[in-house]
Amino acid sequence: MTHAHTSRRLVAIAITSLFIAGPVFAKDKGDGDGDGRDKHSQKREDKEDKRADKREREDIKHGAYFNDQQRTYVREYYTTNYGDGKRCPPGLAKKNNGCMPPGQVRNWVVGQPVPRGVTVYTVAPPVIRMLPPAPYGYRYARLGGDVVLVQQQNNIVVDIIQGLLGG
Repeated sequence: MTHAHTSRRLVAIAITSLFIAGPVFAKDKGDGDGDGRDKHSQKREDKEDKRADKREREDIKHGAYFNDQQRTYVREYYTTNYGDGKRCPPGLAKKNNGCMPPGQVRNWVVGQPVPRGVTVYTVAPPVIRMLPPAPYGYRYARLGGDVVLVQQQNNIVVDIIQGLLGG
């Protein structure tokens, strides 16, 4: 065996050993806990966990969601923008009951579902912005002269801001 032949053989062995040992020297892309997951799958799992936390329904204590400051702001907004018959049909404006249609004189109660036949209105965007975001599974609605927090699954009234227009 010649010296050139031996050196080629050593070079070939060195190259082969690098290919075999390559995965051992590869940079660990995991999050450092040694479980073999890469950063992308860990981030994906973290995002899914955060989404699940947001979707988890909070148990809201009935009648205790709105605070006094929120109640005051909502009443002031509706009195300023809708009071004295503003934006209210003339027939309902005369009744001074908060533009509430006949037969819907506040027949909803905290802890009970919104009665059938009651007209549900959207809450004005400026009011929505001043209230905390409705928890997952809940929504804000206006029933006659009141703003309510309603559980969407079974339409239960959770809390009420009553008497928006003094009705």
